[in-house]
This record gives sequence, structure tokens and C-alpha cells, in this order.
Amino acid sequence: MKKYIIGFFALAAAAYAQVTPTTTATTTDRGFVDSGYTREFTIGGGGGANTEIDSSFGSVNLSLGQYTTENNLWSLRQSVMYVNPDGGSQSWNGWTRLAYDRHFGTTGAWRPFVGVNAGRIYGDAVHDSWTAGLETGAKYYVTPRTFVQLTVEYGWFFDNGDNFDTQFHDGQWSWGVGVGYRF
Repeated sequence: MKKYIIGFFALAAAAYAQVTPTTTATTTDRGFVDSGYTREFTIGGGGGANTEIDSSFGSVNLSLGQYTTENNLWSLRQSVMYVNPDGGSQSWNGWTRLAYDRHFGTTGAWRPFVGVNAGRIYGDAVHDSWTAGLETGAKYYVTPRTFVQLTVEYGWFFDNGDNFDTQFHDGQWSWGVGVGYRF
């Protein structure tokens, strides 16, 4: 009789294991992106030019962000840039800024966003100054926590801050490509 009872429980356990759905920490009912992780880290590269496209730079970009809601991200960003200005010598600059991005869509692997940023640029090839910018881009989630990011940004500098229209017109375009991870 003991054999039958043990066999019954073994058979029941095996049957239960066959029909029990498996879940992981990244499965959500809100779509592909796992919103349970509220921080993200990105690393990437980029480049840019002034509005006349005669001065250019390349950069390494780092970002650490915190989601305050499923669609609102605040980030601290740091860029280290190799600069090749028109008529000047090559040099290195840094760019530190705080950014806010509004993401759209809560399902699927694509997450487009628009945002703003403000911060400080400093280095040998620029006058140390305050900056502000508008940005747009998209994240493509390869897994629920890992993504590839594309960004386009227009930023302007306030080295003397007296004429907003002139400063906006004399800004620069920049782009970035990176990979990120939510944790």
C-alpha cells in the first residue's frame, strides 16, 4: 500500500509540474518592458556639429536615471568629448546635465521619448557655460530590461545669457547611440 501512496504523490507532483505556468521577474501584464525596475544605466557614443556643420565632436556618454512613474525619467548625464573646431586645435571637453524624458507607449519593444535637459559644459575648446537642450529619441528593448537607445538633441549655450534668441540660433546638433539596462 505504501508503494501506491508514494507512487500517487509522485505522479501528482509530476502532473502539477507539467501544468504550472512558470513566471520570471521580468514578466509583466503591461507589455514587453518590465516596469518593475525603476532605475536605468546607459553607456554609448555620439557626435555632433554646430549649425553650420563646420565644427564637430565625438563623445562617450554615460547616464544614470530614475523613473518617477512608468513614463517619466529623470537622468544625470556625463559626456566626455573630443572636439575638432573649425580653425582651432583639437581638445577635450566635458558636459554634465540633468535631463527629463517623457516616454510614450507602455506595450511593445519600442519606447519613443521627448525631453529637455540643462547643465554645464566645460573644457579647453569652449567657454565654460550653462547649457539647455531639447531632445527626442527611441529605445528598443531587446529583452524586458536591456535596450538600445537612439537620441537626437539640439542644445544651446548661455555664456553671457543676455540674448536667448541669439543663443538658441547658435546652438549645436548632437546624436547618440547607446545600450542601457534597467535595474
